[in-house]
Amino acid sequence: MSITKLFMAGIVPGILMGVAIGITWWIVAKKENVKASVPLPMVDRLRITAEGSLALFLPVVIIGGMKFGIFTPTEAAVVAAVYSLVVGMFVYRELKLSMLYRLILAAGKTTAVVMFLVAAAMVSAWLITVANIPTEVVGMLEPFMGNKTLLMFVMMVLIVIVGTALDFTPTVLILTPVLMPVVLKAGIDPVYFGVLFIMNNAIGLITPPVGTVLNVVSGVARITMDDAFRGVMPFFIAQLIVLFGLIFVPELVTMPLKWWMAH
Repeated sequence: MSITKLFMAGIVPGILMGVAIGITWWIVAKKENVKASVPLPMVDRLRITAEGSLALFLPVVIIGGMKFGIFTPTEAAVVAAVYSLVVGMFVYRELKLSMLYRLILAAGKTTAVVMFLVAAAMVSAWLITVANIPTEVVGMLEPFMGNKTLLMFVMMVLIVIVGTALDFTPTVLILTPVLMPVVLKAGIDPVYFGVLFIMNNAIGLITPPVGTVLNVVSGVARITMDDAFRGVMPFFIAQLIVLFGLIFVPELVTMPLKWWMAH
């Protein structure tokens, strides 16, 4: 399964996910009566955009570097840190040398929280493997083999549940070799399954209690996990609606890929 195929298959799901989150934010803003800021003149907008251009260029450096094979995701984190340090200290000059200790300490605390969660997730992954749960899961899915839509629905529900207890990487490593034979046997497009599988795992990053992104947000904002999840709940529901909607309309995933392969 090439990255290009996944990219083409993920175009429409990505757009739908963005639209769903945008609509959800609009509803939340209306409900909470969020006031819009005073519109700035175009001259000021252009000036602010120009001043922030180096900061806005950081995602381009990260994604472009990984896309063209210049560095790995782990190395991208180092590049991002060095880039931010250089721009913050020598371009914007908002970052002082005296602030580095506090920044490194804060980053260390956040990293410790994330790594503790990853370690706990790996223990859970080991227990699941030792208990032979993957084999049991395959047996549970056998009755649904005759209906592709129902099988995909059951698998996505299973992945959502597993995603609450495991981190992204352990979930992929454990469930991929378990579910892929079932997917191929049922005649489901593996690229279609792969897109929904990755989307589902990404949603798992904001599901308690092991949601890595949710824990990072809680630590940075200094709020409880309950408050953080309460805030993301509308967006979580919106993403689930898109995910399960794609189960019943698989053409939204497969058609762009078929069009690309035909041309």
